[in-house]
Amino acid sequence: MADLDTLPAFLETLDTEVRDAADWGEVAGYIPELARIDPAQFAISVVLADGRLMRAGQYAQRFSIQSISKVFSLACVLARFGESIWHRVGREPSGDRFDSILLLEQEHGRPRNPFINAGALVTTDELLAGRAPKEALSEIIDFIRTSAGDSDIHFDAEVAASETETGHRNRALAHYLLSFDNLRNPPELVLGTYFHQCAIEMTTDQLALAGRGIAGLADAPLKLSEVKRRRIAALMLTCGHYDGSGDFAFRTGLPGKSGVGGGILLAVPGRASVAIWSPGLNAWGNSRVGTEAAERLARFTGWSVFG
Repeated sequence: MADLDTLPAFLETLDTEVRDAADWGEVAGYIPELARIDPAQFAISVVLADGRLMRAGQYAQRFSIQSISKVFSLACVLARFGESIWHRVGREPSGDRFDSILLLEQEHGRPRNPFINAGALVTTDELLAGRAPKEALSEIIDFIRTSAGDSDIHFDAEVAASETETGHRNRALAHYLLSFDNLRNPPELVLGTYFHQCAIEMTTDQLALAGRGIAGLADAPLKLSEVKRRRIAALMLTCGHYDGSGDFAFRTGLPGKSGVGGGILLAVPGRASVAIWSPGLNAWGNSRVGTEAAERLARFTGWSVFG
C-alpha cells in the first residue's frame, strides 16, 4: 500500500500527465447538451476513511452525472422496499449496450440489471409507487444532498429537456417493459422522472462525498446497512460500466459506476470514495481518461476488493 500522505502529489502528477497526453475520447453526441461540452477536461476527488479530501484538476466544475444517479436511486428503492425489486430486475451483466432492446425482448421484459437503461426505468417505476414524479425526484436529490452533506446540488433543466427531446430509445424500452407488464406507472411519468434523475449535476468533490455511504466510510452522513452496501458494490463491480464492466473490473479491481457525462464513482470499501470526471468517452460509452485515471489510482494505492 502507498503512503496516502503522498496521494495529493500523485493526483497532481496524474492531472498533468493526462492533459499532456490529450487522448480525450469523444463526448456523448446523441444528447445535444452533452455534445457541446469540451472533452479536454479532467477532475478527480478522493475522500479517505479518515475524512481527508484530496483532489486535482477541475474539481469545482459541475457536470451531468447521468447513469451514476442509478446507484442512488437503487439505494433509495432498497431502503424503501427492500429485496422485492429483484422480482422485476435481474443482477447479471448484460454484455450488451446500455440501451439494448434485444435482450429485453429475449428475456420477456425482465432487464438484466438495474444499471442498464431498461433496469433503471424499472427502478424509477418502483420509486414512483404511490407518489408523483416530483416526490420521487425529491427523494433522490435529498438522498444525494444528505449523503454529500451539501444542499447545493441541483437538476440541470437544459440537460433534462435535451434528453426528453431525444430519448427515443428509452421511450421504446419503456413501452417494451409495459408490454410485458413490468411497468406500473404511465411510461411518460417514468421517463420524465428518469430523464430528470440523470440530469443531476455535481462536482467531483460533491460526488466523492456522496459516495461515502456506498463505500461504508465511518463519517458518511447517511449510512447504509452492510447488506445494502454489498449488494450495490457487487452490481457496480459487475455491471457498472455496461459491456465494458469486465474490462474495468480487470483493470481496477474496484466497484465503479460510470455515466455518459464522463463521470465515474468508485467505492473502495472501508477505505475511500472517489469521483473522476472527463467527458470524452471510449467505445463502451465510459470516460476514456477517467478509466485510465481509475486504473492508475488503483495501482498507486494498491486498493482492490481482491486483496
